[in-house]
Amino acid sequence: MGRRIVIDPVTRIEGHAKISIFLNDDHSVADARFHVAEFRGFERFCEGRPLWEMPGLTARICGICPVSHLMASAKAGDAILAVKIPPAAETLRRLMNLGQIVQSHALSFFHLSGPDLLLGFDADPAGRNVFGLARANREAALRGIRLRQFGQEIIERLGGRKIHPSWCVPGGVRAALTVEGRDRIKARLPEAEEAARYALGLMKGLLDRFADEASCFGNFPTLYCGLVAPDGSWEHYDGRLRLSDAQGNILVDSPGADVYREFIAEVIQPDSYLKSPYYRPLGIPGGMYRVGPIARLNLCDRMGTPLADAELTEYRQRGGRIVSSSFWYHYARLIEILASIERIGRLIDDPDLRSDRLRAEAGINATEGVGVSEAPRGTLFHHYQVDRDGLIRSVNLIIATGQNNLAMNATVLQIARRYITGPTIPEGVLNRLEAGIRAFDPCLSCSTHALGQMPMVVRLVGPDGDVLHEERRD
Repeated sequence: MGRRIVIDPVTRIEGHAKISIFLNDDHSVADARFHVAEFRGFERFCEGRPLWEMPGLTARICGICPVSHLMASAKAGDAILAVKIPPAAETLRRLMNLGQIVQSHALSFFHLSGPDLLLGFDADPAGRNVFGLARANREAALRGIRLRQFGQEIIERLGGRKIHPSWCVPGGVRAALTVEGRDRIKARLPEAEEAARYALGLMKGLLDRFADEASCFGNFPTLYCGLVAPDGSWEHYDGRLRLSDAQGNILVDSPGADVYREFIAEVIQPDSYLKSPYYRPLGIPGGMYRVGPIARLNLCDRMGTPLADAELTEYRQRGGRIVSSSFWYHYARLIEILASIERIGRLIDDPDLRSDRLRAEAGINATEGVGVSEAPRGTLFHHYQVDRDGLIRSVNLIIATGQNNLAMNATVLQIARRYITGPTIPEGVLNRLEAGIRAFDPCLSCSTHALGQMPMVVRLVGPDGDVLHEERRD
C-alpha cells in the first residue's frame, strides 16, 4: 500500500498549501502533489459590482502584484467601453508595469530565493533567511532592498501609494507623472542598472554550483505562453498572444486576447482550489504549459534594449534557445529587470508622461471584454461580462500561478524522485521541495516570505492511517 509524506503547511506562498509525497513500499516516490487549500472567491463576489470598481477590487487579490491586476482589469474595461485609450495613458501604464516587474522580481531573487541561492539549500535553517543573507553578504542584501525600493517608488510616484494604487481605470489613468517624480526616477536609474548587473553576475556564478538542482527543478519539456511585441521582441503590456511547443514551434500567434478560450481550457483538480489551465488541443498532460520569465524569454526573438539583448544572447548560449529548467526562472527574472530598467530610461523623458489627455470617456458599448497583461509571474487574463448598465454578470480570472499549476506539480514530483531515497527526509531535501515551487514565485504572497524559516509538518502515514514517523519544524 505504500506510505504518504505530507508537508503541511508550505510557506513562502500566500494562504494555505501543502505537498503530499506518496511512497512505494520500497520507499521510492510513486507520486507527488502540490495542493492549494485556500478558497478566495474573487470571481464570485465581484458579480453585481459596477465595471468601474473592478480595477480597485481585483487589485486586492495580491499585495505583491496589485499593479498587474490593475492593468488587466483596466484593459478589460477598455474593451467593454470599446475605446482606444490616449497614447499618454498607455505610456504611463507601461511605466508603472515596468516598475512592478522590477520590484517584484527583486523581491523574488534577493529576499525569497536569495537565502537558498547565496547561502545554500543545505545551510542551517536558523540562518537561511534574509537576516542571515544580510550578515553573510551585506552588499547583496542592500542592493536587493534598494532595487525593490526603486520599482516601488515608480508605482508610488504614479499611483499615489506603493500598494493598491487607485490609478488605472477603464479608459485610461487618473493622473500624470509630476516633474518631481520624473526627476527622482531618472536620478535613480544608474544605481538600479548597476544593481541588476550585479545580480546577474551573482546568478551566473551559481549555475555551476547548483547544476544538480537545475537538472531536476522542473527540467522537462512543456509548452510556453506569453505576449510578444508585433516585431517579435519582449513585451510586458500589450502585443500578440503567442504559444509555442517545447522546441519553439509557434502553435498560436493571435493579435488579440479575446480568443484565449479557443485554445486555453481549465480543469479543477479534486485536491486543490487552484485551477489548472492547459492547451485545449493537446489535453492533459500534453497541453501543460508555463508562463512567466522563462516563457517570455523562450517566446521572444530579442529583448529590444542593448544591455538586455546582450544578456539574452549569453543566457541562450548557456541554456539553449529554449530553456526548459524552472531553476532558470531566477536567471530570466534578472534579465527582465535589466530590460525593464532600460525601458524606463527610454520612457522617462517622454513628453506624454506630462500630458493631461489621460482618459477616453465612454459608456458601456459592449457586454464582454478581455484584458491581458504580463504580470511578473506570467500572463494574466481578466474576462468580464456585464449588463447594459455595466454591472458585472460574470468574471473569469486566469492568473499566472494557475497556469503554472500543472508544471509546479510535475516539478515537485521530479525533485522528490531525485532526492528522496528512504523513509525519512533530511531538512535540505524539504527545502528543495519548497524551493522548486518558489522558483515559479507563485503569486500567493504573505508576510512569512521575508523570513525564510518554513514551519512544516512531515508525516509518514501507513496504509492503516497510523502515523509511522513525524518531523516537525516550527
